Amino acid sequence: MKSSKRGGGEKPRKNSSNQFSTLHQRLYQALNLGIKCYNDGKKKWECRDIETQKLVVRAIDAFVSCISRDMLQNPLVKDAIGDMLLAMEGVFQSENETILGMAANIAEKLVDILGSSILLFDVLELVSSLSYLVSFHQPSISASYAITLNKILEKLTPRRMKMHNDVWEILKQRKIIHSITCGLEDFIVGTKPLEYFIETSSLLKTILLRWPSSRYPFWSNATVKGLDTIYAKLDSCSAQVSVLQLYSSLALCGTVAKKILEIGEAFVLMIVHCMNSKPHSIRVEAFKLAQCFLRSQECCVTMMSLGGKSIITATIKALSGWRICNGKVSKEQMLLLVEACSLALVTRWPGDHHSLFWELGIDRVLLELLLGHSHQIVLLGPTLSMEGVIALALEGINSSHLVVIRPYVLDIVGWLATNCTESFNPETHSNINCLNILIACGCLTLADFVKLRQLYPGDVPYLSKVEPACRAVLLMINSPCKYIASQARNILSKLLDPNVDTYLKHIFDCLKCTMNWCNLGMENDHQIVINLIVLACIPVLPRHHSFVIESNCVRILFTFITWCVKNHATLVSCMHSSSGQNTCCWFDESWEGRNSFLFFGLCGLSELIQHSTILRNHGEKTSGLVVNGLEMGGSDAHMLVQCLHDICHNTFSSGVVCYATYILSFFGLYGYPSRLGKRIGKALKEIELADVQFRLAGGETLEGHGVILAARCQSLLPTKPHTLEEIGGGSNAGFNMEHKKFKKEVHLSSRIVCQTLKNLLEFVYVGSVQVDAAIVKDLKMLAKGCQLHDLLYVLGGKRPKWGSKVACCNYIAALGPTGYEFSDIRLEANGGRATDSTCSVCTLASPHVHAHKIILSISSDYMRAMFSSAMQESFAQIIKVPVSWEALSKLVIWFYSDELPKPSSGCLWDNMDADRQLQELHPFIELCWLAEFWLLEHIREEALAVVMSRLNSSKQLYLKVIAISADLNQLEIVEAAANYLAPLFPHLRDSGDLEALNENLVDIVRVAYVSLSQSGERHQYD
Repeated sequence: MKSSKRGGGEKPRKNSSNQFSTLHQRLYQALNLGIKCYNDGKKKWECRDIETQKLVVRAIDAFVSCISRDMLQNPLVKDAIGDMLLAMEGVFQSENETILGMAANIAEKLVDILGSSILLFDVLELVSSLSYLVSFHQPSISASYAITLNKILEKLTPRRMKMHNDVWEILKQRKIIHSITCGLEDFIVGTKPLEYFIETSSLLKTILLRWPSSRYPFWSNATVKGLDTIYAKLDSCSAQVSVLQLYSSLALCGTVAKKILEIGEAFVLMIVHCMNSKPHSIRVEAFKLAQCFLRSQECCVTMMSLGGKSIITATIKALSGWRICNGKVSKEQMLLLVEACSLALVTRWPGDHHSLFWELGIDRVLLELLLGHSHQIVLLGPTLSMEGVIALALEGINSSHLVVIRPYVLDIVGWLATNCTESFNPETHSNINCLNILIACGCLTLADFVKLRQLYPGDVPYLSKVEPACRAVLLMINSPCKYIASQARNILSKLLDPNVDTYLKHIFDCLKCTMNWCNLGMENDHQIVINLIVLACIPVLPRHHSFVIESNCVRILFTFITWCVKNHATLVSCMHSSSGQNTCCWFDESWEGRNSFLFFGLCGLSELIQHSTILRNHGEKTSGLVVNGLEMGGSDAHMLVQCLHDICHNTFSSGVVCYATYILSFFGLYGYPSRLGKRIGKALKEIELADVQFRLAGGETLEGHGVILAARCQSLLPTKPHTLEEIGGGSNAGFNMEHKKFKKEVHLSSRIVCQTLKNLLEFVYVGSVQVDAAIVKDLKMLAKGCQLHDLLYVLGGKRPKWGSKVACCNYIAALGPTGYEFSDIRLEANGGRATDSTCSVCTLASPHVHAHKIILSISSDYMRAMFSSAMQESFAQIIKVPVSWEALSKLVIWFYSDELPKPSSGCLWDNMDADRQLQELHPFIELCWLAEFWLLEHIREEALAVVMSRLNSSKQLYLKVIAISADLNQLEIVEAAANYLAPLFPHLRDSGDLEALNENLVDIVRVAYVSLSQSGERHQYD
């Protein structure tokens, strides 16, 4: 019996082994008819005989049918796969429809068996052949090859960067985007079946997802822009999903996303229609698509203007339409809920859509997602006590109800809280019980993290759920709505353990470790972010102030912030990780930026510093040292202020800069320090070019410059004396202008003192001002009377509102009608495009701009010397600038805003021809030359950086740039362009492209080529 069992078990294995050996032998008998081996060991397919190709295809089919993934490690199978792929590449060159049809099915079967292992073989030739066959005239065959190619491309990962890039080069050479586009056109006119459309669309989606540079060229095709029309004609659910997925893939490009929105209301209505459709697959894809256009505030505003109410209504419908069946929510409903919640995160952007969410009962919907439908009775009952609110919230937090959705819900609550207005009335816009329970859920999550932090060290999934809740609590505590802010503080204070100071000590110990270990890993990084968020919440509660005062926490946190700035420590918060797909041409507009360490560290410092001994009294904090005009007491304050100044002068996010300036206000420095403000501030001492005089009642006088005042505070330049009598108070107060020595002489009220006016003017010029505490009240009154809202806001000492903009100095308004009255110099360009140089204040035809000597002289030592000399140029009213209008206009914008307009970038730049690229780059080469002449070092650095960053395009651009740069004696650019041309030198020489350059430039390129060759030889030798 035992023997028979053994015998019965071995027989199938033996038969299987025999079958494998037989098929393997037959495979190589067929392969040897077409594969030729050479002396160097290389193999090549060399057979065009149709019957032989059929024999090989059948042999491959039979062998593939007898192997499985478990056998891929078998040496015989490994070798056979390489040879089969080589044979398939040869067979794919056939034009016989029968053979290609047979090979299509086998190729798909082989790729399925290999899975990711196919990338271990040389698949580039296979990809090339498949890319060509996607456009085969027989739709069923081309669709099959599209499926196979798609499966290979889906296996590619960014980790295989070389193969990733090589595959894209092949796809470009085969013009696969064009081929698929032509196929879509055939489908539209009815010559290609639905199956072809679905499979090629899937392939196209994969290409668009993996290679950003494919998106803009595809969208540029006229046929593609009518995808919404194609959608309207489709009845198949799969085909409709394909169209929505194509749009989502295209919208990964920010430039294309804006172009898509230009379709207008019809496009948005298509999305809304899909959101409300029956099949869940279509609804899910529609919500994913809508999210793509909410990556920036600009696109969000456009989207909401085209159909905001419909989008929000559909979102609320999806969030409230779930049902429990057999004790759980179906998988389809859960997918829809996740995408609807993701779309509801549009609340992170401010706007009118917030009122729509409240009107449609977002608080009730969110509460049901947390507690379930069974708690609807809460809405009808009386207002619950705090204990009752916490009990219900605790029940929801401890339940297993829709746990996946919970982080989204609390995130949405936080954004709703921070973006509501000060006038928001919870009793009118929401249900008090709902709102209180939602607040309590966030506070409970934060409190639990504080208590249980040691139980989940390094638990990334847990931390990713906690972070949104903790951030929501921070947003609620700082909400403009006083009710939400006070309720959040009260509940959090009740929930936190009295011994929470121990946790604060733990936070500071973690920060010390962070500064000692730069690479902590994702789990520790995100735990530190949560610690910093909690740190910004706890000091708000009065009972913890004593710990702040007694400990050294401000110094530790300040040192950590300094470490972040110095080491450029960047970490994207969990809230951004989900949107970090392979996007392009989207610019991070998040208020907190991509440095969560720095941002939340500043949030915490802004709370801690208010209760620290460093600010014990104003006398102590402003005695001793001077930093950028700010008197400080002690080295700690000195270093802190210096660090905050550095942050303000660098390119950090708006939120980081807002909190840095908020902290500076505790040291008596109000406003936004900037490089432009520092430069324009020099004008305060330029009396010779002053054209406005302020006369105070006590006889003191102050001089100003009309152009600066007109651009920043027009109220200081009234057109009629009686219109501003209220400034300074009293019926006899106000301005009185007389046209005497100055263009304007303004007589001020006796209630305006000299120091207050000096502070006001300093803010107007510099954008920030050091103010003694004794005159803050008077300055606020004067700022209010002058309608200087930026100054009034910073003097108010309010915590920065999430999403608020940095009120940077900007004098661009002076270039228009506002500053024309004070213009005393005209800059004329050396030619340019007439359409771009039309003046808004005069009818002169030549390209020019009405400028102001004071702005020019404080920005350029060359201009200062020209205006102050006794030579003829100092009295001239026109300056001929030897550059094009395009260059001059950019230079003038920099003079008045400290920002140099940049050329196109991303996909727009990559898809320009060389002539258009040169047209955008030429002005910056001119500016490099002019900046040397006019002693504008910073302009030269910026312009040179722009040129260098664009020297990675085409050889045609290099050739044109090197010639223009040589004419302007810009040797750095010439050498850089020559280095780019060096690898192409033999080809350029043989093709005659170098004939456009003079001999000296050709020699420079030749030297670069020789240097590159020698360097390559040395590396090879090493």
